[in-house]
Amino acid sequence: MDGRTTHKAGLSGLLVVDKPLACSSMDVVRRVRHLAGGVKTGHAGTLDPLATGVVICCLGRATRCVPHLMGLTKVYEAQIDLSAFTTTDDREGVRHRVEVPQPPDRATLDGTLQQHFMGDIEQRPPAYSAVHVNGQRAYKRARRGESFELPSRTVHIHAIELTAYTWPIVVARITCGKGTYIRSLARDLGSAIGTGGHLSALRRLAVGDYDLSRAVDVWTLDRSLNQSDLIAPPTPVVIQGGH
Repeated sequence: MDGRTTHKAGLSGLLVVDKPLACSSMDVVRRVRHLAGGVKTGHAGTLDPLATGVVICCLGRATRCVPHLMGLTKVYEAQIDLSAFTTTDDREGVRHRVEVPQPPDRATLDGTLQQHFMGDIEQRPPAYSAVHVNGQRAYKRARRGESFELPSRTVHIHAIELTAYTWPIVVARITCGKGTYIRSLARDLGSAIGTGGHLSALRRLAVGDYDLSRAVDVWTLDRSLNQSDLIAPPTPVVIQGGH
């Protein structure tokens, strides 16, 4: 084992990555692991390929922090298209256009968001999701054309703010708890106001205190990672995980 590999094996900490469009969270992990010389690497919360923004990578002993970090509050900027529903609840799916004689005004949208999408809400995950159904991922069954119904579950929305609206596109800033599907929120908003509803763009702005101001573009990084590049993990969590 050469000196360089030995040095990299000691890396431990967090790296906040700004995930680009069209790559998976595991693509991010593989890139970070490569830059870190093969150090054990995991991530604290999946982002769909169509989403961008904060993915926290945990390296070395900091991988013990993953459960803690996954439970942190998340902040998103969501772009919702009210003109159609889709099979995937995002722009990748087959569109089912909804004719809307009179588009809702901004006050109606804002009122609906505050009345029906704040606090604890019941939410059914998208059929194309990683939720397990009888031991299989839902998206695998959906791709085979199987018919099934995912049960609703309670998620928590801390805050939701309508930041822009020009029919049929709504832009909202959403602060939410673990397990929230923004695709489901887009679909359910459309159902609540009598329009279509699917997610056309999503950017994760923050996970807890880890926001985009601390993020690195690992695709433009042309050198190996060093300990000075990493953020110290939450110390009590690491201590509870062992030495």
